[in-house]
Amino acid sequence: MTASVADEEGGPTEWVRADEVGVGPWEGEWPTDERYDPELLENGDRRNVVDAYRYWRRAAIVSDVDSRRHTFHVAIENFQHDHNIGTVVRTANAFAAAAVHIVGRRRWNRRGAMVTDRYQHLEHHADIASFVAYATEHGLAVVAVDNTPGAQPVETAELPRDCILLFGQEGPGLSAEAQEAASLVVSIAQFGTTRSINAGVAAGIVMHSWIRQHADLSTSW
Repeated sequence: MTASVADEEGGPTEWVRADEVGVGPWEGEWPTDERYDPELLENGDRRNVVDAYRYWRRAAIVSDVDSRRHTFHVAIENFQHDHNIGTVVRTANAFAAAAVHIVGRRRWNRRGAMVTDRYQHLEHHADIASFVAYATEHGLAVVAVDNTPGAQPVETAELPRDCILLFGQEGPGLSAEAQEAASLVVSIAQFGTTRSINAGVAAGIVMHSWIRQHADLSTSW
């Protein structure tokens, strides 16, 4: 038996075996805490959430994560409708990023997000200029991630606590305008034959670099 979880546009983003994932209906007397969803208590919770959030309403989960989100944001230029954006959103959710910013095209492929976009704040900016205006208004340093001459190795760079990590797309990388907007450009050390690294993987590496430098690991699951 399989169950599907639909994205906000109605398309299934995740297929799971209902007898293998999550938990079944609540056994015993139901909790009275308003965070719990009666429908999930009755039918079971097959969502891909940590055990601490089982049976919780989605709004309650988002509110709880909001109380302990980190101060880094993530942004990606979306000029090729890159499927990696979904992976970036999923990873940003795992690390409790403050928000994910899509710069350029508004629409993006949500399948890679595996429904995590429902728990992650998303912002859209039509172009780099409006994105930079947002960063300036909110006191966020723009950290571009690209293997270009002059970039500091992320392995040794000190990432700002309040920042937006800006990623390009695999192949073309960041636009010249995006690179010029950055106060810091970092690169990822590579030792193989390819010039670039998958954008989704690169985002995970740099986000975790921020986590290693600034996060309180005692609050992780």
